[in-house]
Amino acid sequence: MTEVRRIVAVSAGLSTPSSTRLLADRLTGAAERALDERGLKADARVVELREVAHDIVNAMLTRVPTGGLPAVLDDVAAADGVIAVTPVFNASYSGLFKAFFDVVEPGSLDGTPVLVGATGGSPRHSLVLEHALRPLFSHTRSVVVPTGVYAASADWGADGAGARELDDRIGRAARQLALLAADHASEDRGPCADPVDFADLMDGLGR
Repeated sequence: MTEVRRIVAVSAGLSTPSSTRLLADRLTGAAERALDERGLKADARVVELREVAHDIVNAMLTRVPTGGLPAVLDDVAAADGVIAVTPVFNASYSGLFKAFFDVVEPGSLDGTPVLVGATGGSPRHSLVLEHALRPLFSHTRSVVVPTGVYAASADWGADGAGARELDDRIGRAARQLALLAADHASEDRGPCADPVDFADLMDGLGR
């Protein structure tokens, strides 16, 4: 039987459609293909935070998740890999994105592979990946893959260098997430499972 890895993509886009959701979908599809190349099946879900925005605010005020939020939190906590994508507001992640990860139960993302992505109008905001997103998930003790993916408005063209570079970054980041997610579920396979050599994993992330 083919082993399954659970991938949850979290999109903090506010409009419908949004470039943030588009990037989340492309990253998810690339991760599914990368897992398939490793002989694994992806059980993937994309979460639109705008659909549980009121529940997120209520949880921040009451510390009790209600509505559709508990299912989302459970899926994130059970994921073998998380794809987290936010629009850039005021040179950082959006308030909705931060609020969601503020109500994620402490420890839920400990050791979970996370691929970070962001969208914005200008290429100048690409540093948000390193200055905001990577520190956020380092704080949650997640394993953030080396390649983050930022997509500016110009990257969404039908062709040209920008579109090709975006495709390359998406593919590289997805392969890195798949490598880590493939091994993430090893703790669920019992005491006979081979131990994870994290150094070997990191050496392979450039593939």
